[in-house]
Amino acid sequence: MNLYCGVDLHGDNGYYGIVDEDNRRIFRKRLPNKLDTVLRELEPYRKQLKGIAIESTYNWYWLVDGLMENDHKVGLANPAVMEQYSGLKNSNDETDAFFIADQMRLGLLKYGHIYPKEERPVRDILRRRMLFVQQKTAQILSFESLFSRQTGGKINGSQVQQLSGKDIEDFFPDEHVRLMAQSSIETIRFLTERISLFEKTALRQCRPKEEFKKLFTVPGVGDVLTLTIMLETGDINRFAHVGNYTSYCRGVKADKYSNEKKKGKNNRKNGNKYLAWAYVEAAHYMIRYCPEAKKWYQRKLARSGKVVALKALASKISKACYFIIKDQVDFDMKKIFG
Repeated sequence: MNLYCGVDLHGDNGYYGIVDEDNRRIFRKRLPNKLDTVLRELEPYRKQLKGIAIESTYNWYWLVDGLMENDHKVGLANPAVMEQYSGLKNSNDETDAFFIADQMRLGLLKYGHIYPKEERPVRDILRRRMLFVQQKTAQILSFESLFSRQTGGKINGSQVQQLSGKDIEDFFPDEHVRLMAQSSIETIRFLTERISLFEKTALRQCRPKEEFKKLFTVPGVGDVLTLTIMLETGDINRFAHVGNYTSYCRGVKADKYSNEKKKGKNNRKNGNKYLAWAYVEAAHYMIRYCPEAKKWYQRKLARSGKVVALKALASKISKACYFIIKDQVDFDMKKIFG
């Protein structure tokens, strides 16, 4: 008899549901997030289990790795494409776990990608780098706003990062305002140091694979962005078409239409936010270093505004990178900008 296990995983526990070939519920139990407990409870069903499907959440590493290391067949259920019966009156952890198990039994379950364990630490370092870059930008913008309010002048990000303690005293005579300004500058310097450390560590631990080295031909894409794109993309062949990849990079619209009328939006957060950010960062650099990209961006900017123009350029870059990686070709300026 074949058995199928679904897991609704939470921060400190998981609900485990096992069904047989006829969808009869064989096992149901909430277990703490302790690997030895989970293994002990599942052991009586090991030989009959055709698979264990775990809802992809923020904390799946320990469970997926632990089960796989103990020879269980494990899959990540993709919550973005799972939709329970709309007429269901009561939904809870138990119904969620058994729904996953039933979908696996029927062969309808959509799986997410289990990224190789050995590459996850470097990927996560670069994800933390992204967070610190965003926080650094927020601190710089906050300081620029403070400077404008207190002095009536303007200061850019490069100038902010070059300010000395004497400059802060000269600009802000009030001790309370000076404390805020000094705190921002110290935070910016700390984040800059951490970002540099993360980059050096990632580059020391991991180098771009052969199929990703062509990304260096893209203007503005250097070591760190190449490594980020590689680690977030994984195997390019898991994306059947360029549209699948661009969607994964959050580079397509999420509008919902019916009878040629806009009826709202689908889930615009579907996809990989880290990869989306990497291509936005690549767009910033390309505008700075590539005249053709800057010219295209300025035309789009005049029609659509800054955010739309930047996202549109990031989308174009993601499409170009898909073919660069898949077909092993150099970046072609004419193909992307005409």
